[in-house]
Amino acid sequence: MKDNFSGHASDYATYRPTYPQELIKQLADLAPAHDLAWDCATGNGQVAVMLSEYFAEVVATDISEKQLQNAVQQPNITYKVEQAEQSSLTDNSVDLVVVAQAVHWFDFEPFYSEVQRVLRPKGIVALIGYGLIKSTPALNEVIEQLYNNLLGKYWDPERRYIDAAYGTIPFPFRELDIPQFAIHYTWTIEDMLGYLNTWSAAKHFEKEHQQNPVNLIEPKLRAAWGEQERVPVAFDIASRVGKV
Repeated sequence: MKDNFSGHASDYATYRPTYPQELIKQLADLAPAHDLAWDCATGNGQVAVMLSEYFAEVVATDISEKQLQNAVQQPNITYKVEQAEQSSLTDNSVDLVVVAQAVHWFDFEPFYSEVQRVLRPKGIVALIGYGLIKSTPALNEVIEQLYNNLLGKYWDPERRYIDAAYGTIPFPFRELDIPQFAIHYTWTIEDMLGYLNTWSAAKHFEKEHQQNPVNLIEPKLRAAWGEQERVPVAFDIASRVGKV
């Protein structure tokens, strides 16, 4: 499993979008019980906190200690520095496994074996993520130029799974249909710039060129933004949900 985010864990916690409560409730409702949920690759604990409202206990794991240092604490959440493919969870103990915006970094076969090991009968596994941000037509054009042109070769190969909305990812479980969800905000330009700076490809570009690529497109972004203080933004959510 790759770790592209420890170096900017604080920004990740501040600027990355939050999943809809309705989505988390949907996943919790599918679980056979509400004793234990595993938020795998929890990052800053965003999903773990949401799961803690529905489950007696949440175990949230990540390989990045820096990410976990920025996680929100709750009495029923236990954070652990662990590999996705090798957890300390006991056999047949977990009602719901959630992986948010991370499964594309995993070694699929050993991770799925681990899921099979820890899930209880009729337990649920949910892979969720979000694609390219969408806003006004003028802003979309600038964002797509950054995404495809300036940063095109700097995205990790695993990004292709996100671009395909997880449709091409291996998924050896009995698949369940759930409604389509999306994330909606109204953002300031500072929110947008902060979010774009969390892109892993932006960090790869900066490491190679000693220059922040978001700064290079900022004038175009501000021109496309216009005079309005806030604009609508949206992220379509990709999901693969299954049962053992």
